[in-house]
Amino acid sequence: MTKSTVRKAIIPAAGLGTRFLPATKAQPKEMLPIVDKPAIQYIVEEAIESGIEDILIVTGRNKRAIEDHFDKSFELEKMLEEKGSLKLLETVRNVSELADVHYIRQKEPLGLGHAILCARKFIGDEPFAVLLGDDIIRSQPPCLRRMIDIYDRARASVIGVLEVPWEEVDKYGIVSPRAAAQDGYLAIDDLVEKPGRDQAPSNMAVIGRYIIEPEVFDILESLPPGRGGEIQLTDALRILNGKRPMVAYPIEGKRYDTGDKLGYIEATIELALQRDDLQESLTAYLTELAAKLSKR
Repeated sequence: MTKSTVRKAIIPAAGLGTRFLPATKAQPKEMLPIVDKPAIQYIVEEAIESGIEDILIVTGRNKRAIEDHFDKSFELEKMLEEKGSLKLLETVRNVSELADVHYIRQKEPLGLGHAILCARKFIGDEPFAVLLGDDIIRSQPPCLRRMIDIYDRARASVIGVLEVPWEEVDKYGIVSPRAAAQDGYLAIDDLVEKPGRDQAPSNMAVIGRYIIEPEVFDILESLPPGRGGEIQLTDALRILNGKRPMVAYPIEGKRYDTGDKLGYIEATIELALQRDDLQESLTAYLTELAAKLSKR
């Protein structure tokens, strides 16, 4: 039987965002703005541009703002229309019309693997995408679109990877590639969750983009807690790879780790520089600032 194409995506958004306290005390970290757009909207837009039809956001406590953002806001729209702010009105309406967005609550913080397991009924028996909200990846075509194309060719789960400095391998799941990349992807021999530098099989880190076959749900359901006492997605993928070999896609384009303070600042500056309404004035400011810093 021919497998269906990838139509559904999961965006886990139940984390507490402790690295951005106190800003995230009463606001989801996924709603922190990159210029004037919340970080999670960049992720949703990538999914839509990649052909995804249905999106499930896995939320936790105090995440209602995410649902409100992608819902219609009748009062706001009416006010903008009455004021004649038609451009802003179009922007607001476009957000609520982006895609069919669904929500489910992860009632306990049991890890990324558990968050994915919460989506089992929504996904059913289909391959699906996972996009982590901390990773904004800018490329054309979109990163997820390239991964779906690889899935259609390889008929295997696809893991997005990126080379990271060796001193940072203990922050990521790491893949052990079987051979050099061919046809845009490489076979995976093994995966290790956050190894020490001496134990890491490579510096190819798992980044927040996945195409996963539904067999992973049976694995997650019986998987014991791993590192940190949580259900680790990397542990489940390692088992899945032993049953149904997976491939890795070395991502192209620019990746911003917005879960890191410096990465968040870099994303804000660089994405602002790509905007026609900000580029000239921001470039002038940064030039002036660089001159001042060079004199210190």
